[in-house]
Amino acid sequence: MSPQTHSTIKREARTLPAMARPRARVSTVLRHEMTVIAADVADVVASAGGWLYDRRMAGWCVNVMVSDRDGGRALEILGAEVFDLDGNLDAVIRDPERAHATVVVAAHVYARDGRVRQFVSDFGRGGAEVALWGEAEPLGLDVSAAGYRMSAAARAFKAQALLALGLPNDAVAPTEAVLHCGVTALPPVALRS
Repeated sequence: MSPQTHSTIKREARTLPAMARPRARVSTVLRHEMTVIAADVADVVASAGGWLYDRRMAGWCVNVMVSDRDGGRALEILGAEVFDLDGNLDAVIRDPERAHATVVVAAHVYARDGRVRQFVSDFGRGGAEVALWGEAEPLGLDVSAAGYRMSAAARAFKAQALLALGLPNDAVAPTEAVLHCGVTALPPVALRS
């Protein structure tokens, strides 16, 4: 192929009509999100802090919605963004372009807040991974217990987040108890570590 012909082909490739180019929106195609719902920051850090950190380091957007934002710096240490539960839950429910891959909820918040139950139900039907922590038996949900094994970095950052909250951080366990529910639930098994 002559240099002139090669140059002509390159020029034609650069001038494809706009309708021939793919129009996928990067924000909805490539964005993985984890949305965590809880009453307070300390519960999130103690129960799922390592999981949040590992997801964030894997490139996920991690959003935490809590009723009480005191100690929000601890979640920032883990790489999460902190939002008020009351004002933001409705905004997330109404946003059809949010690409939720994982929704994680404190069981006691799920039990007492009908909006949270509706939120979890809507995303569970959409194929999202839904998980809980805490006491889920009274909720009557189809759950399976599993342990999330944190990376060494997640354990270190979780320890720092606990320290920022003034909580003991000397013995961060290597796993966090997670209850998968709905379509993501496995056959019931004992907690794995």
